[in-house]
Formats: sequence, structure tokens, C-alpha cells
Amino acid sequence: MSSVAFETQRAALADVVAIPVTPFAEDGSVAEDTHRALLRRLLDGGITTLTPNGNTGEFYALTPEERRLVTELTIDEAGERAVVLVGVGHDVPTAVASARHARELGAGMVMVHQPVHPYVSQAGWVDYHRAVAEAVPELGVVPYIRNAQLTGARLAELADTCPNVIGVKYAVPDAARFAAFARDAGLERFVWVAGLAEPYAPSYFSAGATGFTSGLVNVAPAVSLNMIEALRSGDYRAAMKVWEQIRRFEELRAANGSADNVTVVKEALASLGLCRREVRPPSRTLREEQRAEVAAIAAGWSI
Repeated sequence: MSSVAFETQRAALADVVAIPVTPFAEDGSVAEDTHRALLRRLLDGGITTLTPNGNTGEFYALTPEERRLVTELTIDEAGERAVVLVGVGHDVPTAVASARHARELGAGMVMVHQPVHPYVSQAGWVDYHRAVAEAVPELGVVPYIRNAQLTGARLAELADTCPNVIGVKYAVPDAARFAAFARDAGLERFVWVAGLAEPYAPSYFSAGATGFTSGLVNVAPAVSLNMIEALRSGDYRAAMKVWEQIRRFEELRAANGSADNVTVVKEALASLGLCRREVRPPSRTLREEQRAEVAAIAAGWSI
């Protein structure tokens, strides 16, 4: 499939790439009706790119059956309203099976989670992603890069054999490294998504990103859309006004090695009466004294 055929997918990456939460019911199972309602809220709020089974969706805490369910619910709700980028990962056969499942359901793309094996060589990184990309040549493939050691040349090598590798979720917290990596790999060759969400979006956009991921978008879609609108028009002053607005929320999510990354988002949603606050281990719900601060931030956005 030529790169022209991936135009829709490429456009979808150059946007707010929402990472929906996975709400749980009282018995601990996936709350399907609540999940659908949260997805509709995103779609009604103007979001057109959804990533089921992302880290904000507690990918690593879900069973294989639950990951399939989340994919199915998202694609069903999205319909023609959004492009769906399904998170896949774990061992190669599992990642490949998940990618094929996404293809069968009509997803447009898959995001390949950063391999969490303790021993990752650069050549092995290429092999891992090639195995997934070659299994679903019809889908756009988006590596999720968190490894600061990986070179841009390795990504270019992957794309040489797998032309469906069309975008990158870059999540190394270093804007200068991102700028160099993107240029070494091919700035125009890929769609560059700032994978560390709104706090890093302005600096990464200045270096060539055209989209950013968001967990905050679950709570306040308009806030995230305001930021990308400002960035698209090159109005960094306006973008930084939004940055100031979301700063404390994102600091709470990032504290202690992002221990409460998902927890803070779910707490905000719970304060708005949209879902339960429960998260799964190794995440943990917030202490009482932190809940009020999160609720106050979320209430301020909903005005």
C-alpha cells in the first residue's frame, strides 16, 4: 500500500490523539456502558482520533480478553466519526494477534507499545516492530518510543522495509533529542506525535511534531483542542496560556515517576460524576487530601 493510501491515518495523527481511560464497574470488570458514554463524550467534544489500549487505558493491567473488548467498544462507538489507533504490545505473537484483531474490526492503525523486556537491542527493536508491521500491511503502524538510546537511523531502517510505519509517538522527555531524532529518521517521512501530552506539546511542535497524545482530554476535550488550535497557527503565546492552565493537573500526574498518571484522570472524571475512580494495581487511588485539589481543577475547566 502506498503512502498516499495512508493519508487519512496520517491526518488523524496530526491532531489530539486521545488515550481513553478504561472505566471499571463495582465488581472490578470493565464498565461497558460507562466506557461507551465516555467515548461518546470525546467524540461529541470534537475528538477524531482514539487510542484504545494506551497507557492511560491501563493497557498492562487488562487481560487479553479485556483488551479485545476495549478495542471492540471503541471501534463500534467511533464508527465513521473517528480514526482508531489500537495499542498493541507484549510478546510478538500477542502483539501480532492484537494487530490482526484490530484489522478485522476495521481499525485504521496500531500503536506498538515500547517493548518492556529488560534487554532491548536496537536491532531487536527493529525486528519486533517489523514483525508487527509485516503482519498488518494494510494498517498504519505507529511505534511508541520511550527509549532515549534508540537512533533515528533505526526507525528509518524499519520504514525502509515496512512502508506502513507512518508515524511515531515520541515520548523521550528531551526536546533537543526529539529534534535530532526526527531529522535523522526523516522529518517529512513520518507524522511526529508528541507522546508526552500537553506539557511537552509546545516544545515538540517547535521541533516538528504536528500531533500530541492526551489523557487530560478525557476530562476536558475543549482544553486539549484549544492547545492544538494555538499550536497549528503558530501562536505559542496562546498555547502556553493553555499550558499554564493544565500545569498543576499534569504535575500531579507526573509526580513520583508518573505513579498517579491514570489515577488523577480517573479522579477528575469521578469528581464530575462520569466514572468510578478505581484503578488497578500497580496504580492506586489518590489519598483523600489530593482528591479535592483534582476536583477543583476539573470543575474550573468545565465552566
